[in-house]
Amino acid sequence: MKNLFLTLFCTLVAFTFAYSQNPPASPRVTAENGNIKIVYGQPSKKGRVIFGAEGSQSLEKYGKVWRTGANEATVITFKKDGKLGGKDVKAGDYAFFTIPGEKEWVIILNSEVKQWGAYNYKQDKDVLRVTVPATSSKEPVEKLTIEAKDNAIVLGWDTAGFSVPVKF
Repeated sequence: MKNLFLTLFCTLVAFTFAYSQNPPASPRVTAENGNIKIVYGQPSKKGRVIFGAEGSQSLEKYGKVWRTGANEATVITFKKDGKLGGKDVKAGDYAFFTIPGEKEWVIILNSEVKQWGAYNYKQDKDVLRVTVPATSSKEPVEKLTIEAKDNAIVLGWDTAGFSVPVKF
């Protein structure tokens, strides 16, 4: 009888543990080319307004530092020295933040890589800031998408985005 109860208890614990292992709502995604690797949490639009002015119901506000993804801060690795938006970047790992705007975005590389979101973001740890024009699309992009191309880093989510040139 004891063995039966022990077996049932162990089975119940195993099922409980198995069902609690849900995949994250925003999975980690890697965008990579020969010289750049970007690892970010990929949130979905899910019918929400993504970018908007302060006081709006948008998820991310114009003019505010954003982790450029979900969960942990996005990490961008430059495998060799290069240029981002015309500014020199040394090889290494950086936290990748942005400040979204209607007309332009500020792209930020920050030296403090291990961060959760932008909650403890410190501007004095910025290594580089560059401003690029905002882009827009007619069709909304459901999942945040960051591409590491040979000559640019391109971001699109909902109907907003940017492209920042890179050169090696």
